[in-house]
This record gives sequence, C-alpha cells and structure tokens, in this order.
Amino acid sequence: MVEVICDTSFLIHLATRRIKNIDNLDVEIGQISFVVPEVVKNELIKLQNNSEKKQEIGITLNYIKNFKTITIYGNYADKELINYVKNNRSIIGTMDKELKKQIKFLGSSIISIHNDKIVFEN
Repeated sequence: MVEVICDTSFLIHLATRRIKNIDNLDVEIGQISFVVPEVVKNELIKLQNNSEKKQEIGITLNYIKNFKTITIYGNYADKELINYVKNNRSIIGTMDKELKKQIKFLGSSIISIHNDKIVFEN
C-alpha cells in the first residue's frame, strides 16, 4: 500500500469534485491510501471560518474523517511537506504548481487532479 500525503488544495478537490478515474487508481499506480498531515487538518479547520469556503471545507473535513492522520506539524503546510520530503521520499497529493516543482526537485513524486482525473507525475 502506497501512502499519498495530501495537501489542503488536493483534499478540497478530492472531496468536492467527481473524480473520473478514482476507482481505477489501484490498477494504474498500485493500491494507494490518502493520508492527512496534522498541519493540513489544522489548515482546513482554520479555513472553515472563511464564509466563502465554509461549505466546501465542511464537505472536505467530513470526507477525510476516516483518513489516516500523520504527525507532520507546523504553521504552514507547504513548508512542512517540503521539509518532510527532504528526509523521506514520498508521494504528495497537491494542486499547487510551486509546491509540485519543489517536490519534484527533491526527487519525490506528485499526484494531482487534472480534468477531473487523478494524474501521477514523477
């Protein structure tokens, strides 16, 4: 089982959009499990106070309630994910272009969502 560490933007997309190829991922990539860093969960909880995003954040928090949580703490999710990847080769789920570039530079892989499909990037 491959664990994909998810950032905030990726989780919001995963929870609020219909992903066309989600059922075929285990065939394409192998069996995967989405995990949520504590720093991302805390970021989502803070975003719930934003009245424009309240509904989609609520949907996202409900969607991830049974996801495994991992102990990556800090104040800024992107920075903490980069620090984690420096010491641990990982697959990161993100929609953030700048974060993708930095993760790839550090030798790890990315999963993102494009045209309502999950895409694997080395």
